[in-house]
Amino acid sequence: MSTITIAWIALPFFVGFTIYLLPKLDRYLALLLTLISAAYALQLFVEPLPLTLQLLDNFGVTLLVDQLSGYFILTNALVTAAVILYCWHSGKTAYFYAQTIILHGSVNAAFVCSDFVSLYVALEVSGIAAFLLITHSRSDRSIWVGLRYLFVSNVGMLFYLVGAVLVYQAHHSFSFSGLGVAPPEALALIFLGLLTKGGVFVSGLWLPLTHSESETPVSALLSGIVVKAGVYPLVRCALIVDQLDPIIRIFGVGTALLGVFYAVFEKDTKRMLALSTISQLGWILAAPGVGGFYALAHGLVKSALFLIAGALPTRNLNELQHKPINTAIWIALVITSLSISGFPLFVGFGAKMLTLKNLVPAQEIVMNVAAVGTAIVYAKFIFLPLGGQGDVKPGFWTAVIFLIGGLIAANVVYYEAYTVANIVKSLAIIGVGWLGYFLIFRRSVLKLPRVLEQFDHLIGVMSLMLLLLFWMVMA
Repeated sequence: MSTITIAWIALPFFVGFTIYLLPKLDRYLALLLTLISAAYALQLFVEPLPLTLQLLDNFGVTLLVDQLSGYFILTNALVTAAVILYCWHSGKTAYFYAQTIILHGSVNAAFVCSDFVSLYVALEVSGIAAFLLITHSRSDRSIWVGLRYLFVSNVGMLFYLVGAVLVYQAHHSFSFSGLGVAPPEALALIFLGLLTKGGVFVSGLWLPLTHSESETPVSALLSGIVVKAGVYPLVRCALIVDQLDPIIRIFGVGTALLGVFYAVFEKDTKRMLALSTISQLGWILAAPGVGGFYALAHGLVKSALFLIAGALPTRNLNELQHKPINTAIWIALVITSLSISGFPLFVGFGAKMLTLKNLVPAQEIVMNVAAVGTAIVYAKFIFLPLGGQGDVKPGFWTAVIFLIGGLIAANVVYYEAYTVANIVKSLAIIGVGWLGYFLIFRRSVLKLPRVLEQFDHLIGVMSLMLLLLFWMVMA
């Protein structure tokens, strides 16, 4: 298993460069690799014990592969496969598929890291690959958005790197477990980098513009997978160092509320989905022990929603309320919106119920409010008029049906959720959300300020977050 794991980590980078040499096989090689990743992830659910690989004993460079990794790796495989299927007939070049696979491989590497130095390398490679995909269209707008993403990401990772060095000084190892004895400033610096990279709380306000202005398949990758590379280490650290669990849960609750608050008032479809991603990342962090399953549910549905949003006649929700959309597209939009709202029959139901079950008492009221907010957000899609006309790209239905199939099939992971009490609770949350939408938010014209999303304010927010983290750690 150790040899297979090392080969699996290295394979995407080999395939990525091979695509340049064999451009006629680009789509086939890329899709094959995602299937290999999916098979590897499924095998992790069969293995009874986690696999730990120590690469450099003196530095604590360690890989840890278990079921938590399996959920994230499987999400990466399925979302990347869907994006490749979506682009199958789009005429994308070998460059696009090579960068997609390199991004896939670097994110996979982040999902098995258990030390700060190898995680740093994986996150930096993923950041460069994401930048190249964001700027793939070569338009002035995409280049600016890509450079903005790269700058904010790299500034965050500089803080992270300093924190990693402080951990080594205290623990003589880069292992995640070193946070238990590291000085408070090390934890604050590392968390600032990961919160920024993962798009968590106010550190994630770079995310709406980046995800909404990227090409549709790139948006699906960013929101479905890339942000989770920054969230996964937070979940892992909460499970390894017990003292960190309350801090992670606090950020989870705050992120869930912040994202859904912005999304409720947003009138741009892609920005709304990006803001909802911030909220859903909070759900992953609110209950770290079951965060992997929620990450799978969110990755599948959010990538599908971005692909569907790219097929709508306009991004303006006010216009969509008076412009009927294609019935088939509307059905796909309703299915995915119901899943993320927690409706039974889809994986989102089981993921939400499992998360709510694993909250501490202080979180329960706030997270239920966030669940109602999610229902309000996606009621905007569910109650759009249907019956219009519209064409889609040739690979659209292959990718969307593939992801919707995943939403249904993944129900088996937590079939115990299907109790009368849970079903009633889920339907009540959605019902309250829909009622709030019709009575209050459907006609709302309130526009929240975007000042904190401006480039210069993003760096200022990092400084404020660093002070907040120092205070939380010292407390």
